[in-house]
Amino acid sequence: MLTPLEIEALRISLQVSGTALLIILVPGIAMAWLLARHEFFGKSLLDGIVHLPLVLPPVVVGYLLLVVMGRRGLVGSWLFDHLGLSLPFTWQGAALAGGIMAFPLLVRAVRLSLEAVDPRLEAAARTLGASRLRVFFTITLPLAVPGLVTGAVLAFARALSEFGATITFASNIPGETRTLPLALYSLIQTPGMEDAAARLCVISVVVAMVSLVASEWLARRTRRRMAGRDRGTT
Repeated sequence: MLTPLEIEALRISLQVSGTALLIILVPGIAMAWLLARHEFFGKSLLDGIVHLPLVLPPVVVGYLLLVVMGRRGLVGSWLFDHLGLSLPFTWQGAALAGGIMAFPLLVRAVRLSLEAVDPRLEAAARTLGASRLRVFFTITLPLAVPGLVTGAVLAFARALSEFGATITFASNIPGETRTLPLALYSLIQTPGMEDAAARLCVISVVVAMVSLVASEWLARRTRRRMAGRDRGTT
């Protein structure tokens, strides 16, 4: 049985990572489509910025979030003054930090899937009078679903395991922002809590493995279903 501390950490982790995925899903698909389907000046620079969280220390990302989204930050001051919204040291802020760290994984997976879609199928639909928006939602996106599923699950898992950006921007507040990694860190710093830390470590490994297995299973199932539809139409 899970202890109250483990249940709380798991609940907050799932809440934060789920919200993080919702935050980045639509922007991630749009960014992947832009990078996969268009050539423009500064594309390499934009691609580098998108993937920057993969190579930057997470603490740097958390600090930049404080500078931009803090109460006196470039964007955070406007949000607080006009909407009364303050993201630092809240679970919503933790979701934002996790989402930014997971964003490159989602974009990369969806972009690779979009690039594998035959442009001739899209062109054929356009010649039949379909608009760009209809072509995207009826042809491009359905064919890219395996990559979208994989990217979404990987992004969810990445947000679930985020530590550095979260503790810098949202702190380590029990019952609010103390996710599994932060709870494990707190236990490691507490003498005599080695067994509890080991239990949280096992829980973290199990959750991560379930996410990866689910990603592979969903992607394979989607590919089989799409293959079956193709055979049924020929």
